[in-house]
Amino acid sequence: MSYVTIHGKARLLAPALLAVALAACSGKDDSAPAAAAGTPASPAAIPAEPAVSAKVQSMGTDQLRDSASTALRENRMYAPAGDNAMEYYLALRDKLPDDAAVKSALTDLQPYTLIAAEQSLAREDFPEAQRLVALIEKVDPSAPALPRLKQGITRGMEVAVKRTQEETDKVKKDAENRAKQLVEQQRLAQQQAAEASAAQQLAARQEAARKESERLEAERQAAAKREADARAAAQQVAAAPKPAAAAPTLRAVSTPAPRYPADALRSGTSGEVLVELTIGTDGSVTDARVLRANPPRVFDREALNAVRRWRFEPISSPTTTRRTLAFQPNQ
Repeated sequence: MSYVTIHGKARLLAPALLAVALAACSGKDDSAPAAAAGTPASPAAIPAEPAVSAKVQSMGTDQLRDSASTALRENRMYAPAGDNAMEYYLALRDKLPDDAAVKSALTDLQPYTLIAAEQSLAREDFPEAQRLVALIEKVDPSAPALPRLKQGITRGMEVAVKRTQEETDKVKKDAENRAKQLVEQQRLAQQQAAEASAAQQLAARQEAARKESERLEAERQAAAKREADARAAAQQVAAAPKPAAAAPTLRAVSTPAPRYPADALRSGTSGEVLVELTIGTDGSVTDARVLRANPPRVFDREALNAVRRWRFEPISSPTTTRRTLAFQPNQ
Protein backbone atom coordinates (compact mmCIF):
# COMPACT_ATOMS: atom_id res chain seq x y z
CA MET A 1 0.00 0.00 0.00
CA SER A 2 1.32 3.47 -0.97
CA TYR A 3 1.91 6.32 1.47
CA VAL A 4 -0.93 8.30 -0.19
CA THR A 5 -3.32 5.43 0.45
CA ILE A 6 -2.25 5.23 4.08
CA HIS A 7 -2.66 8.94 4.51
CA GLY A 8 -6.08 8.84 2.85
CA LYS A 9 -7.26 6.10 5.22
CA ALA A 10 -6.17 8.13 8.20
CA ARG A 11 -8.19 11.07 6.89
CA LEU A 12 -11.27 8.87 6.51
CA LEU A 13 -11.01 7.65 10.13
CA ALA A 14 -10.37 11.02 11.68
CA PRO A 15 -13.47 13.26 11.40
CA ALA A 16 -15.86 11.64 13.92
CA LEU A 17 -13.38 11.08 16.74
CA LEU A 18 -11.67 14.35 16.02
CA ALA A 19 -14.93 16.20 16.62
CA VAL A 20 -15.39 14.43 19.94
CA ALA A 21 -11.84 15.15 21.06
CA LEU A 22 -12.00 18.81 20.10
CA ALA A 23 -15.33 19.22 21.92
CA ALA A 24 -13.84 17.65 25.05
CA CYS A 25 -10.80 19.87 24.91
CA SER A 26 -12.59 23.15 24.15
CA GLY A 27 -14.52 23.23 27.43
CA LYS A 28 -11.53 22.52 29.66
CA ASP A 29 -8.57 24.46 28.34
CA ASP A 30 -9.72 27.89 29.59
CA SER A 31 -9.91 26.78 33.20
CA ALA A 32 -6.69 24.80 33.21
CA PRO A 33 -4.32 27.64 34.17
CA ALA A 34 -6.53 28.76 37.07
CA ALA A 35 -6.79 25.22 38.39
CA ALA A 36 -3.09 24.70 37.99
CA ALA A 37 -2.38 27.74 40.13
CA GLY A 38 -3.93 26.06 43.16
CA THR A 39 -2.61 22.58 42.51
CA PRO A 40 -0.42 21.21 45.29
CA ALA A 41 3.02 19.92 44.55
CA SER A 42 2.72 16.72 42.57
CA PRO A 43 4.31 13.48 43.66
CA ALA A 44 7.44 12.28 41.97
CA ALA A 45 6.59 11.77 38.29
CA ILE A 46 6.94 8.37 36.72
CA PRO A 47 10.12 8.44 34.62
CA ALA A 48 9.03 9.06 31.04
CA GLU A 49 10.24 6.87 28.23
CA PRO A 50 11.16 8.47 24.89
CA ALA A 51 8.06 9.18 22.82
CA VAL A 52 9.49 7.12 19.96
CA SER A 53 11.34 3.95 20.82
CA ALA A 54 14.97 3.56 19.78
CA LYS A 55 14.04 0.56 17.66
CA VAL A 56 11.55 2.64 15.62
CA GLN A 57 14.03 5.52 15.30
CA SER A 58 16.62 3.15 13.86
CA MET A 59 14.34 2.04 11.00
CA GLY A 60 14.67 3.39 7.46
CA THR A 61 12.07 5.53 5.70
CA ASP A 62 10.69 2.74 3.53
CA GLN A 63 10.45 0.39 6.48
CA LEU A 64 8.74 3.11 8.50
CA ARG A 65 6.19 3.72 5.72
CA ASP A 66 5.44 0.02 5.44
CA SER A 67 5.18 -0.39 9.23
CA ALA A 68 2.90 2.68 9.49
CA SER A 69 0.65 1.27 6.73
CA THR A 70 0.43 -2.10 8.49
CA ALA A 71 -0.26 -0.48 11.87
CA LEU A 72 -3.11 1.57 10.40
CA ARG A 73 -4.57 -1.44 8.68
CA GLU A 74 -4.47 -3.36 11.95
CA ASN A 75 -5.83 -0.37 13.89
CA ARG A 76 -2.61 0.10 15.90
CA MET A 77 -2.77 3.86 15.70
CA TYR A 78 -1.07 4.65 19.06
CA ALA A 79 -0.46 1.30 20.79
CA PRO A 80 1.29 -0.88 21.67
CA ALA A 81 4.40 1.04 22.56
CA GLY A 82 7.08 0.65 19.91
CA ASP A 83 4.72 -0.74 17.25
CA ASN A 84 2.09 1.87 16.38
CA ALA A 85 1.37 4.33 13.56
CA MET A 86 2.06 7.43 15.71
CA GLU A 87 5.61 6.38 16.47
CA TYR A 88 6.30 5.35 12.87
CA TYR A 89 5.06 8.72 11.51
CA LEU A 90 6.96 10.65 14.18
CA ALA A 91 10.14 8.81 13.16
CA LEU A 92 9.37 9.59 9.49
CA ARG A 93 8.87 13.25 10.37
CA ASP A 94 12.27 13.30 12.09
CA LYS A 95 13.78 11.90 8.91
CA LEU A 96 11.56 13.91 6.50
CA PRO A 97 10.69 17.11 8.41
CA ASP A 98 9.23 18.83 5.33
CA ASP A 99 6.96 15.99 4.23
CA ALA A 100 3.47 17.48 4.37
CA ALA A 101 1.78 14.10 4.09
CA VAL A 102 3.56 12.84 7.20
CA LYS A 103 2.54 15.98 9.11
CA SER A 104 -1.03 15.56 7.96
CA ALA A 105 -1.08 11.92 9.03
CA LEU A 106 0.15 12.88 12.50
CA THR A 107 -2.50 15.60 12.73
CA ASP A 108 -5.17 13.03 11.84
CA LEU A 109 -3.88 10.49 14.41
CA GLN A 110 -3.56 12.99 17.27
CA PRO A 111 -7.28 13.00 18.27
CA TYR A 112 -7.26 9.21 18.64
CA THR A 113 -4.19 9.45 20.83
CA LEU A 114 -5.85 12.22 22.86
CA ILE A 115 -8.93 10.06 23.48
CA ALA A 116 -6.74 7.11 24.45
CA ALA A 117 -4.84 9.36 26.88
CA GLU A 118 -8.15 10.48 28.45
CA GLN A 119 -9.22 6.85 28.82
CA SER A 120 -5.89 5.83 30.36
CA LEU A 121 -6.18 8.72 32.77
CA ALA A 122 -9.74 7.70 33.69
CA ARG A 123 -8.67 4.16 34.54
CA GLU A 124 -5.60 5.52 36.38
CA ASP A 125 -3.11 3.88 34.02
CA PHE A 126 -0.68 6.75 34.52
CA PRO A 127 2.36 5.23 32.71
CA GLU A 128 0.26 4.67 29.60
CA ALA A 129 -1.28 8.16 29.90
CA GLN A 130 2.20 9.68 30.16
CA ARG A 131 3.37 7.73 27.10
CA LEU A 132 0.41 8.94 25.06
CA VAL A 133 0.85 12.53 26.29
CA ALA A 134 4.49 12.32 25.24
CA LEU A 135 3.35 11.27 21.74
CA ILE A 136 0.88 14.19 21.60
CA GLU A 137 3.52 16.62 22.86
CA LYS A 138 6.03 15.40 20.27
CA VAL A 139 3.42 15.87 17.54
CA ASP A 140 2.47 19.38 18.79
CA PRO A 141 4.16 20.80 21.91
CA SER A 142 1.54 23.56 21.99
CA ALA A 143 -1.49 21.30 21.79
CA PRO A 144 -4.26 22.87 23.94
CA ALA A 145 -5.07 19.62 25.72
CA LEU A 146 -1.53 19.06 27.01
CA PRO A 147 -1.73 21.22 30.20
CA ARG A 148 -5.02 19.66 31.17
CA LEU A 149 -3.78 16.13 30.54
CA LYS A 150 -0.55 16.72 32.44
CA GLN A 151 -2.44 18.33 35.28
CA GLY A 152 -4.89 15.40 35.24
CA ILE A 153 -2.01 12.95 35.47
CA THR A 154 -0.47 14.92 38.34
CA ARG A 155 -3.75 15.15 40.20
CA GLY A 156 -4.61 11.56 39.48
CA MET A 157 -1.27 10.41 40.80
CA GLU A 158 -1.73 12.58 43.88
CA VAL A 159 -5.21 11.13 44.43
CA ALA A 160 -3.91 7.61 43.85
CA VAL A 161 -1.02 8.19 46.24
CA LYS A 162 -3.40 9.69 48.79
CA ARG A 163 -5.87 6.84 48.36
CA THR A 164 -3.06 4.32 48.63
CA GLN A 165 -1.86 6.08 51.78
CA GLU A 166 -5.41 6.16 53.14
CA GLU A 167 -5.84 2.50 52.32
CA THR A 168 -2.49 1.76 53.95
CA ASP A 169 -3.49 3.83 56.96
CA LYS A 170 -6.84 2.07 57.06
CA VAL A 171 -5.18 -1.34 56.87
CA LYS A 172 -2.76 -0.24 59.59
CA LYS A 173 -5.59 1.15 61.69
CA ASP A 174 -7.64 -1.99 61.17
CA ALA A 175 -4.63 -4.06 62.18
CA GLU A 176 -4.14 -1.87 65.26
CA ASN A 177 -7.84 -2.15 66.09
CA ARG A 178 -7.70 -5.92 65.67
CA ALA A 179 -4.59 -6.01 67.84
CA LYS A 180 -6.38 -3.90 70.46
CA GLN A 181 -9.44 -6.13 70.22
CA LEU A 182 -7.22 -9.18 70.62
CA VAL A 183 -5.52 -7.62 73.63
CA GLU A 184 -8.92 -6.69 75.07
CA GLN A 185 -10.25 -10.18 74.41
CA GLN A 186 -7.19 -11.65 76.10
CA ARG A 187 -7.65 -9.25 79.01
CA LEU A 188 -11.32 -10.18 79.30
CA ALA A 189 -10.44 -13.87 79.05
CA GLN A 190 -7.84 -13.46 81.80
CA GLN A 191 -10.32 -11.47 83.89
CA GLN A 192 -13.00 -14.11 83.39
CA ALA A 193 -10.50 -16.84 84.25
CA ALA A 194 -9.48 -14.93 87.37
CA GLU A 195 -13.12 -14.38 88.32
CA ALA A 196 -13.87 -18.06 87.71
CA SER A 197 -10.87 -19.04 89.84
CA ALA A 198 -11.95 -16.62 92.58
CA ALA A 199 -15.49 -18.01 92.39
CA GLN A 200 -14.14 -21.55 92.69
CA GLN A 201 -11.98 -20.57 95.65
CA LEU A 202 -14.94 -18.82 97.28
CA ALA A 203 -17.14 -21.84 96.67
CA ALA A 204 -14.43 -24.09 98.13
CA ARG A 205 -14.15 -21.85 101.21
CA GLN A 206 -17.92 -21.77 101.59
CA GLU A 207 -18.07 -25.55 101.28
CA ALA A 208 -15.29 -25.93 103.85
CA ALA A 209 -17.09 -23.48 106.15
CA ARG A 210 -20.33 -25.40 105.66
CA LYS A 211 -18.66 -28.70 106.52
CA GLU A 212 -16.95 -27.11 109.52
CA SER A 213 -20.29 -25.69 110.64
CA GLU A 214 -21.91 -29.09 110.24
CA ARG A 215 -19.06 -30.69 112.18
CA LEU A 216 -19.36 -28.14 114.98
CA GLU A 217 -23.15 -28.53 115.02
CA ALA A 218 -22.77 -32.32 115.17
CA GLU A 219 -20.29 -31.95 118.04
CA ARG A 220 -22.63 -29.50 119.78
CA GLN A 221 -25.56 -31.86 119.37
CA ALA A 222 -23.43 -34.79 120.57
CA ALA A 223 -22.30 -32.75 123.60
CA ALA A 224 -25.88 -31.69 124.25
CA LYS A 225 -27.00 -35.31 124.00
CA ARG A 226 -24.23 -36.41 126.34
CA GLU A 227 -25.21 -33.66 128.76
CA ALA A 228 -28.87 -34.58 128.48
CA ASP A 229 -28.02 -38.26 128.99
CA ALA A 230 -25.90 -37.33 132.01
CA ARG A 231 -28.74 -35.22 133.45
CA ALA A 232 -31.22 -38.05 132.81
CA ALA A 233 -28.87 -40.52 134.44
CA ALA A 234 -28.40 -38.18 137.39
CA GLN A 235 -32.15 -37.74 137.64
CA GLN A 236 -32.64 -41.49 137.47
CA VAL A 237 -30.04 -41.95 140.17
CA ALA A 238 -31.66 -39.24 142.27
CA ALA A 239 -35.13 -40.70 141.72
CA ALA A 240 -34.08 -44.26 142.37
CA PRO A 241 -35.08 -45.45 145.86
CA LYS A 242 -32.21 -45.47 148.21
CA PRO A 243 -31.33 -48.89 149.40
CA ALA A 244 -32.71 -49.52 152.81
CA ALA A 245 -30.28 -49.36 155.57
CA ALA A 246 -29.16 -52.71 156.69
CA ALA A 247 -31.58 -54.05 159.25
CA PRO A 248 -30.15 -54.32 162.75
CA THR A 249 -29.26 -57.82 163.83
CA LEU A 250 -32.12 -59.25 165.82
CA ARG A 251 -31.23 -61.47 168.71
CA ALA A 252 -34.26 -63.12 170.27
CA VAL A 253 -34.47 -63.12 174.02
CA SER A 254 -37.86 -64.81 174.36
CA THR A 255 -40.04 -66.36 171.63
CA PRO A 256 -42.80 -68.38 173.31
CA ALA A 257 -44.63 -70.79 171.00
CA PRO A 258 -48.22 -70.06 170.09
CA ARG A 259 -51.04 -71.97 171.71
CA TYR A 260 -52.60 -74.65 169.44
CA PRO A 261 -56.29 -73.96 168.93
CA ALA A 262 -58.43 -76.72 170.53
CA ASP A 263 -60.71 -77.20 167.54
CA ALA A 264 -57.74 -77.53 165.20
CA LEU A 265 -56.03 -79.88 167.54
CA ARG A 266 -59.12 -82.12 167.85
CA SER A 267 -59.55 -82.18 164.12
CA GLY A 268 -55.84 -82.70 163.53
CA THR A 269 -55.63 -79.59 161.36
CA SER A 270 -52.13 -78.29 160.61
CA GLY A 271 -51.06 -75.04 158.97
CA GLU A 272 -48.79 -72.03 159.04
CA VAL A 273 -49.04 -68.26 159.37
CA LEU A 274 -46.70 -65.61 157.90
CA VAL A 275 -46.55 -62.68 160.31
CA GLU A 276 -44.95 -59.24 159.82
CA LEU A 277 -43.83 -57.75 163.07
CA THR A 278 -42.16 -54.49 164.03
CA ILE A 279 -39.62 -54.49 166.85
CA GLY A 280 -38.96 -51.32 168.81
CA THR A 281 -35.59 -50.13 170.04
CA ASP A 282 -36.22 -51.77 173.41
CA GLY A 283 -36.64 -55.16 171.75
CA SER A 284 -40.41 -55.44 172.25
CA VAL A 285 -42.87 -56.12 169.41
CA THR A 286 -44.69 -52.90 168.78
CA ASP A 287 -46.88 -54.10 165.90
CA ALA A 288 -47.83 -57.35 164.23
CA ARG A 289 -50.10 -58.42 161.36
CA VAL A 290 -50.85 -61.54 159.40
CA LEU A 291 -49.60 -61.52 155.82
CA ARG A 292 -50.65 -64.98 154.82
CA ALA A 293 -52.33 -67.89 156.60
CA ASN A 294 -52.96 -71.47 155.55
CA PRO A 295 -55.64 -72.37 156.24
CA PRO A 296 -57.08 -68.88 156.63
CA ARG A 297 -58.35 -67.67 160.03
CA VAL A 298 -57.58 -70.89 161.83
CA PHE A 299 -54.26 -70.06 163.44
CA ASP A 300 -54.21 -66.20 162.93
CA ARG A 301 -55.17 -65.14 166.45
CA GLU A 302 -52.86 -67.52 168.29
CA ALA A 303 -50.00 -66.57 165.96
CA LEU A 304 -50.46 -62.84 166.67
CA ASN A 305 -50.85 -63.44 170.43
CA ALA A 306 -47.61 -65.40 170.46
CA VAL A 307 -45.41 -62.89 168.51
CA ARG A 308 -46.64 -59.96 170.57
CA ARG A 309 -45.05 -61.65 173.59
CA TRP A 310 -41.71 -62.05 171.89
CA ARG A 311 -38.70 -60.12 173.19
CA PHE A 312 -35.43 -59.21 171.50
CA GLU A 313 -32.25 -57.49 172.54
CA PRO A 314 -32.45 -53.67 172.26
CA ILE A 315 -31.61 -52.31 168.78
CA SER A 316 -30.53 -48.90 167.41
CA SER A 317 -33.68 -48.27 165.38
CA PRO A 318 -37.05 -49.88 164.90
CA THR A 319 -37.08 -52.61 162.30
CA THR A 320 -39.64 -54.77 160.61
CA THR A 321 -39.22 -58.42 159.90
CA ARG A 322 -41.28 -61.47 158.99
CA ARG A 323 -41.65 -64.79 160.65
CA THR A 324 -43.48 -67.92 159.69
CA LEU A 325 -45.17 -69.85 162.49
CA ALA A 326 -45.97 -73.49 161.82
CA PHE A 327 -48.78 -75.46 163.51
CA GLN A 328 -48.44 -79.26 163.63
CA PRO A 329 -50.78 -81.29 165.89
CA ASN A 330 -48.09 -83.83 166.70
CA GLN A 331 -45.55 -81.33 167.99
